[in-house]
Amino acid sequence: MSQPKLHVKTGDKVKVITGKDKGKEGVILQAYPSQERVLVEGVNIVKKHAKPSQENPQGGILNQEAPIHVSNVMPLDPKSGEPTRVGFKFEDGKKVRIAKKSGEPLDK
Repeated sequence: MSQPKLHVKTGDKVKVITGKDKGKEGVILQAYPSQERVLVEGVNIVKKHAKPSQENPQGGILNQEAPIHVSNVMPLDPKSGEPTRVGFKFEDGKKVRIAKKSGEPLDK
């Protein structure tokens, strides 16, 4: 089975549109296309119980982000800062992602 294509990439500024963190904005830290999930900065914070280790000699409970489903996030329009759907356009032989609301390119 081939990997699904995601409408967002690492480094994109996105807004969470549903779930417990609805309305929060953040940058995508990592994408997991095979699971259709993304890791967004400051979103879906979970508590992780860590045993004492070399880099964390104290151990204890750590707060960290957990991945959320890619369907729960929308990229932000570079022009207006509002969530937008993603379209594709070919510009001089290259496929470029564009914001549907303003037509601005999402790829730098």
